[in-house]
Amino acid sequence: MIELDIGHIRILLALVMLVSATIIDIRKREISDLMWIIFGVIAGVLLFFEPNLMEAALSVGFSLIVAPLVLVLWRFGLFGGADALGLIVLSALAPMATLSDSAISPFTILVNSALISISPMIINFVRNSVLILRNQDIFHDFDETKSKKIFAMFLGYRAKNPKYSFSLEQKVGNKKRLNITLHHSDTAEYCTTPDTWVTPGLPFMIFILGGFIIQLLFGDVTLGLMGL
Repeated sequence: MIELDIGHIRILLALVMLVSATIIDIRKREISDLMWIIFGVIAGVLLFFEPNLMEAALSVGFSLIVAPLVLVLWRFGLFGGADALGLIVLSALAPMATLSDSAISPFTILVNSALISISPMIINFVRNSVLILRNQDIFHDFDETKSKKIFAMFLGYRAKNPKYSFSLEQKVGNKKRLNITLHHSDTAEYCTTPDTWVTPGLPFMIFILGGFIIQLLFGDVTLGLMGL
């Protein structure tokens, strides 16, 4: 029979929170703040069930070092407010949680998540390359440099009926130009124009969930690669 200690309970609750938030984010692209309030309160209550309250409080405090960084990233629009709150609550709910013997840090989940978030760019480039090899003119009517087109192939694709995506193009005279700018996750509007180059607005919560699972099983990917 498997005995669950407070650490395992924290991990299970963190997974419940992240899986629920990811499903909601995929379906609605919006997560109620009530989610973070509930699990934030749970994180606080769990402190009083710790064998060593002071040690647990210090662990949470150390893990929350990541909070200022994710708030800055949110303000710059690199991900949404829900993602920032999710990472902060996660740091309090399951501070420095791992089932591996590998080294981790308060920034491990964020770093792991960022590395996973590169995968859609690779998929976009492969997808666009296949279309070009099939002699499809994916940049029809565009007046752009080759380097900018290659960059766009990583960022997005030409969508017939875009959904939950941000436009990558703009009209300049009779020609189209690629508009490769940062879209703020909380304020940018989704593109609804058919047959448009777009970058997918994938919920970053997906990558946070993946980053947390990697931390549990393998630790910090970058620290592992550096042999630390």
